[in-house]
Amino acid sequence: MTQQEKPQVIIERIKVEGKQLVDRVRDIIEEGNARRVILKKDDRTLMEFPLSVGVGGAAAALFISPVLAAIGAIAALVSDIDVIIERDAKLIVPGEETPAASEQESTAG
Repeated sequence: MTQQEKPQVIIERIKVEGKQLVDRVRDIIEEGNARRVILKKDDRTLMEFPLSVGVGGAAAALFISPVLAAIGAIAALVSDIDVIIERDAKLIVPGEETPAASEQESTAG
């Protein structure tokens, strides 16, 4: 595989409180441009799951309901979790913020 054939990936990291975790992951899924979501506590990976690019909205939420239930169980046990989002660079318009990044900035201040 040459350098041009490798998909370029943008990695976004946000810190979420346990009680907000399910809502944030659901929002990320509904955006429809994430390819993988990783949940970490410190350096330990708690959960990692791929997403189908282009399957967003209610359809994705329906298929991912069991995963959201597992995330809810994790959220009940853990306080602060790092959510790492992998996105395809070609699906993001240059200069445009992703909803996850803009929301993180608004809650940080």
